[in-house]
Amino acid sequence: MQSSTELSLDGGSDLRKVIFAILALSFLVGMAAAQSDVPDRKGKGSYNVTFDFEQSVQGSGYFMTYRYIQLPSPGTDQKGPMYKDYAHGSGTIDNEMIISADIIEYLQDVGCYQEWEAYSCIIAREDNSMVYSPMTMSYGNGYYARNPIRYDSLLKEKTVVKNYRPVTMMHHQVEYAKAVDKEIDVIVKDKSYVYEDPIYQGIGFTSMNITEDVTDGYVHIGVLQGEPNSMNPDVPYEGWQSKNSAWRNPMIEIDENYIGTFTINKKMALDVPYKLVVEEKDWLSCCIGGCDSMEPCGVYNPCAPCVVTPYKAPSAATSESYFAPTMNGNLS
Repeated sequence: MQSSTELSLDGGSDLRKVIFAILALSFLVGMAAAQSDVPDRKGKGSYNVTFDFEQSVQGSGYFMTYRYIQLPSPGTDQKGPMYKDYAHGSGTIDNEMIISADIIEYLQDVGCYQEWEAYSCIIAREDNSMVYSPMTMSYGNGYYARNPIRYDSLLKEKTVVKNYRPVTMMHHQVEYAKAVDKEIDVIVKDKSYVYEDPIYQGIGFTSMNITEDVTDGYVHIGVLQGEPNSMNPDVPYEGWQSKNSAWRNPMIEIDENYIGTFTINKKMALDVPYKLVVEEKDWLSCCIGGCDSMEPCGVYNPCAPCVVTPYKAPSAATSESYFAPTMNGNLS
């Protein structure tokens, strides 16, 4: 017959076993839940953000406009294509404008590799006619109804685009003008294509086309093209963007200034491509232990499956098809 002390000890031991089993089960359930939160990058996927802006404004009085768009460089959280425009003055205005900004990514498995294409792009077109004249206007029925406000502001407008990865900037500005009749068309594009081991390629494209008549004003047009080491995938993004040193010592610099009355037609485009093809890794050094020792195909696993299959890179037409989404037919 067991003593009460022995019974108490055995009962405590059984209780501890039950508690341990519950804790172990909870741990396993927690691990399974944590693993389920890990994103599975196998398969196909896409990401698409689009912003469209369109306006038509006609009238007389005082006007001030400001628009700014900053997109990321594909595959990073760093700056990519940027667009900014600003205008103000008193008089009459007739303005038509369209802006389209896109961030698009495609991802798919090709064998045991992943193929990834992405681009950030801004397109802006503006037709703007402004004529300066002083304007006096009354507001409400109080003080400013009895004391009208006089607006007497000469015309000013500015358009600047930057493409950070290829280190490109274009700038157009008009100040102190009596009249401006301008058409401007800009494209800022940063595209990347990666077929994991061995192809890395992309392009930075920036263009600005200007047709304008300026009366009694000041016009500035500028272009800077820095050293495009940033397009080399072996150079870390953080390394080439620090302090914008490439823009302080540019490869290309254009600085034009006109004071008076001018008709100006200008077409500017900078195309900065890169392509890196690295040597494909040898499957044999990884598969020497047999296929059973290999991990399944993953994001970057150049050794699986363990078969001798000659490598065939995606054709130029295939990769280019991802890089030619139709957007007003101007993204080639």
